[in-house]
Amino acid sequence: MTERPTSGIDRSLTARLAASRLATRVVMMVERAWPLILPFLLVLALFVSAAWLGLFPRLSDITRLGLVGLFGVAALASLYPLRLFRLPTASEVDTRIEAANALLHSPVRVQTDKPGGEAGDFAQALWREHQKRMAAKLGSLGTDLPSTGVARHDPWAVRAVVALLLFVALAFSYGPQGGRLSDAFLAAGARDAVPPRIDAWVTPPNYTGKPPVFLTADATRKDITFTVPQGSDVTVRITGGADDETVVYDEASGNSRDIKPDAPAKADDAAPSNPAPTNGARQFNGKLITDGVLVLKSANDELGRWAFAVTPDTAPQIRFSGEPRRAANGTAEINYEIVDDYGPAKALAEFKLAEQQAPDARPLYGPPEMPLSLPRRGAKNNAARTTKDLTDHVWAGAGVKVTLEATDGAGQIARSETKSWTLPERPFANPLARAVIEQRRLLALDANAKRRVLDLMDAITLRPEDTFDSMPNYLGLMSARSRLNLAKSDDELRGVVSYLWDLALGIENGSLSDAEKRLRQAQQALQDALQNGASDEEIDKLMKELRQAMADFMREFAQRNPQGKEQPLPDDARVLSENDLKRMMDQIEDLAKSGDRDKAQQLLSELQDMMNNLRTARRQGQGQQNSEMRQQMDKLGEIMRRQQEMMNETFRTDRMQRGEQGQDEQPGDQQMPGQEGQQGNNEGQQNGSGGDKPMTPEEFADALKQLQEGQGKLKSDLEKLKKSLEGMGLEPNEGFGEAGRAMGDAEQSLGGGESGAAVGQQSRALEALRRGAKDMMQQLEAMQGDQGDTQRGNRQRGANRDPLDRPWGERGPMENQSRNENLDKVDTQRAREILDAIRKRLGNALSPEIERSYLERLLNLK
Repeated sequence: MTERPTSGIDRSLTARLAASRLATRVVMMVERAWPLILPFLLVLALFVSAAWLGLFPRLSDITRLGLVGLFGVAALASLYPLRLFRLPTASEVDTRIEAANALLHSPVRVQTDKPGGEAGDFAQALWREHQKRMAAKLGSLGTDLPSTGVARHDPWAVRAVVALLLFVALAFSYGPQGGRLSDAFLAAGARDAVPPRIDAWVTPPNYTGKPPVFLTADATRKDITFTVPQGSDVTVRITGGADDETVVYDEASGNSRDIKPDAPAKADDAAPSNPAPTNGARQFNGKLITDGVLVLKSANDELGRWAFAVTPDTAPQIRFSGEPRRAANGTAEINYEIVDDYGPAKALAEFKLAEQQAPDARPLYGPPEMPLSLPRRGAKNNAARTTKDLTDHVWAGAGVKVTLEATDGAGQIARSETKSWTLPERPFANPLARAVIEQRRLLALDANAKRRVLDLMDAITLRPEDTFDSMPNYLGLMSARSRLNLAKSDDELRGVVSYLWDLALGIENGSLSDAEKRLRQAQQALQDALQNGASDEEIDKLMKELRQAMADFMREFAQRNPQGKEQPLPDDARVLSENDLKRMMDQIEDLAKSGDRDKAQQLLSELQDMMNNLRTARRQGQGQQNSEMRQQMDKLGEIMRRQQEMMNETFRTDRMQRGEQGQDEQPGDQQMPGQEGQQGNNEGQQNGSGGDKPMTPEEFADALKQLQEGQGKLKSDLEKLKKSLEGMGLEPNEGFGEAGRAMGDAEQSLGGGESGAAVGQQSRALEALRRGAKDMMQQLEAMQGDQGDTQRGNRQRGANRDPLDRPWGERGPMENQSRNENLDKVDTQRAREILDAIRKRLGNALSPEIERSYLERLLNLK
């Protein structure tokens, strides 16, 4: 047995030999194993290449399983040569080291060998010396590279082709058509189900005005329960997946409702309104009626869940906000309120005859149609008003029962209470025209009354020299009788009814009826365009037609009513000029184009009222029925004028007491309409009060005392006026009460020497008086509108009234704006000029502080 080396050199040699032997052993194992394992690696590389090239997803499940099994068998067969593998022995390793390092006389093996037999001490020493000499040759040991000899086993280089195929498959696998190793072991359905794309949203009904809600958006994932309107559409779209998804809506009541997917559209079908998705996507659509949970599942897996709180769509409510009435221009007017959670879709007034018709009656016309305007968003109490000219309908003048009906976007219908009413009719002063209208009504309500109408016509034409004052009227009625006698069908009878209406208009108004009809048509067309949001081009066209119709009407009116034909006008009455009408129509056009169409409609309605008053004045003449009311309104205008003068005088007194110049422009002369004529008087008062000189304390006290007494008397006159108006049936509004309190405060301020504070209080009193006057005018017009046809026919222009039945001022309609509220509404240009003048005055740095304070209060008046 050899001894272990004890020297440092011997230990180093042992380490080098151990490392060299290990490396050589690995090389020899690679040489022996590589040819044996290469067939298995080639089979594995072919399998991986097939998977990365996407071969398995394109095969059926049976073919895929067969191919995978074939690869498995080939892999097992390729492992069979491994049975020949054996590990290298120590002797083989040492021999390989000596051969690799070209060592002679086996120096590596000598280090582990020992002498044979029983060697003596000399032999042992000699052997150790030999080992030392051999060890000296082992200074640097290495190993060679493996030599597998694969070329001998694979002369056709199949391994290179497989390696190239594997590299190409690796690059292909990163593309959209590339496959994965797992495709070989997954069924076709399992591969498609991962991962699906889910898009879900809720679309509320259009009439609600609410935006869609995206259920799968990141911003809504935190919502546990979605609140949506009733009738909303829920949509779930799935792209990809296993094509076995189901959508179920579990209602809060416990019922479950399956939502079926949309059927794919066929190529030859017409395009549907909600086409089904393409490109492999499936879409589910359903309605949300009650609270519940929407669940999306694929097989037993739950892919999504959304809870909904459905807000019920309440039925609308409609009710009258006043009695149906006849407007000042003769149209039917209905005021009403409509309440609905999302706003109504449409509304109409339903009419039925109050009197029961005969069982065998055959009416030629149905009830009149009157669609109702819908309340505007933000309207107070959801109130609305609709006016329509029904005077040419055959039911005009008959008693009817009116019921309002409203329908919301969901189709829910609400009905109001029923009111009895007499439909407004066109008043006819000519007895013959009234007779023709009566015959028209009889025929239109019952075609079976044809014989009776013929008898009535015969009675009228029996003595034409006593009945007719115009041959054309007689010929027209005889023509109507002939057409009625020859009429056989209902259409021909309706033609006779229409002819009788035209005949009655011709008897009553002659050729003026055509111009009047064109004027009404132009007004109605413009009114409809404003309500429907027409374009500026259409508004221009309709305004031209209205101006032309107005010009024709006024021209024919002047021809039929020459000066002096009617009763003379009062001495102080003035005629409305053509410029006034032109200015008002310009205001309507400007407001419509600037976007304020509500006010444009209001002004158009006022224009219609003016034209109606003009026609009424022409037909009926003059009268003094409402003179007492108008006298009271004139007293109110006088109080307003006195309050204006008193405020100006207080302002001048305060400035003079402070020693300021008194010749500047009066603030009231600039800001208050209707005071243009007072400037000369004011200047005289100013000069008489001291001119430019400051007032002494005694003069200032006397002036304030006079102003205090005048303010107190003015307050007393206002209280008397309020009592007079209440006795006449009018109800003074809060504006008069506020004016009285402001007058009292001004009286106290004047008594206390606070003239500056009194100016502001007098200004508030004047503004409150204007609001009260506006309300009184509206009440007066309403009372006149409800008096009936007879009372309206007897209404005439009184003192201080123009032909359009508006109050005159001391200097005319266009110069006294505070006495003419209707024209004050439309005079926006003058208001703009006044505001510009106030701002210019405020920009003067030399203006006194009290004047600047006064002007600032004027700008802040509401």
